[in-house]
Amino acid sequence: MTVVRFEAVSKRYAGVEAPAVADLNLVCGDGEMIALLGPSGCGKSSTLKMAAGLEDLSAGEIFFDDEPVARLEPGARNVAMVFEDYSLYPRMTVRENIAFPLAARGVDRTTARARVDDALGLLGLDDIADRPVTGLSGGAMQRISIGRALVRDPRLILFDEPLSHLDGDQRVQLRTEIKRLQKTRQVTSILVTHDQTEATAMADRIAVMRHGVLQQVDTPAAMYERPANVFVANFIGEPPMNMLAGRPAGAGAVHVEAFARAVAVDPLRGARAERTGGALIVGIRPEHLDIAPSDGGPADAVVSYRECRGDADSLILTPRATPEVQILVEIPGPSAFRPGDPVMVSVAPERVHLFDQVTERNVEVL
Repeated sequence: MTVVRFEAVSKRYAGVEAPAVADLNLVCGDGEMIALLGPSGCGKSSTLKMAAGLEDLSAGEIFFDDEPVARLEPGARNVAMVFEDYSLYPRMTVRENIAFPLAARGVDRTTARARVDDALGLLGLDDIADRPVTGLSGGAMQRISIGRALVRDPRLILFDEPLSHLDGDQRVQLRTEIKRLQKTRQVTSILVTHDQTEATAMADRIAVMRHGVLQQVDTPAAMYERPANVFVANFIGEPPMNMLAGRPAGAGAVHVEAFARAVAVDPLRGARAERTGGALIVGIRPEHLDIAPSDGGPADAVVSYRECRGDADSLILTPRATPEVQILVEIPGPSAFRPGDPVMVSVAPERVHLFDQVTERNVEVL
């Protein structure tokens, strides 16, 4: 088991002005799984390749425990990788594929057999151990890839978009299995993904990256409750957070332009918003908004679209004050609301997030 530490790590590619990774400082704890999450081009794959030794560092150092590894060849790092494509040997059986890295390293047959049998059992592959891999499902083939990584007893496992080629049911099943195996073996792991659902389901902590810069590192729950900036707030949570123009409106309140009125906020957040002295972005998650019929009184918005999903309804509201803005609401369903209904909107004070309009940073972390 290993602690992996990135210290001031940067990566630049020839002919590209902006760094792929810029001054990355990140620790992956002993036995922890951390997810590198972000859109294409954010630097997550470059970070993974530098940890594996497949890319050189432009600056900084990577440590496994207290050992610097940036100058070590990939084979000297004892790192295993699981890719989105399975990279299996089609003429070999399941057992032979899993055993291959041990044979390549000259591990004695008794030890190799024990490790392979253990991996087959953990991954539920006993019944197909002697079958050729050709014709197996994508989920089974990815489990074989994971088994091949586990038998090496690596210091670190790197997962590079391991579920991308699987369909919905297989993705859900395999991400549960990967999480279980990782915790059973307590092997330090780094997962690269662009899928926030995958990251939140599998990782102990998430590191969100953008344009090569680390935006925030935290547990999935903490990141959902307290995103560091607008980018993280939109990337964590599905559907994404509503972002509305606003401004401070005295202690414990902000004026929301879409509602043409003030709404109550957490007093600490409100006080910090007052100190910014400028315009705000008011963030509210769709599932935290409540609506009620206006009953003939003044309405905040009109329902413009309703999508019924059985136990939940997704509504799009058009505010009366700013009809160019759309607000997404998620409420228990089936509801009685229909397009054209005028509604009042409310939200609990602690559910209102405030971001500085210029920096887009959460006022709580300014």
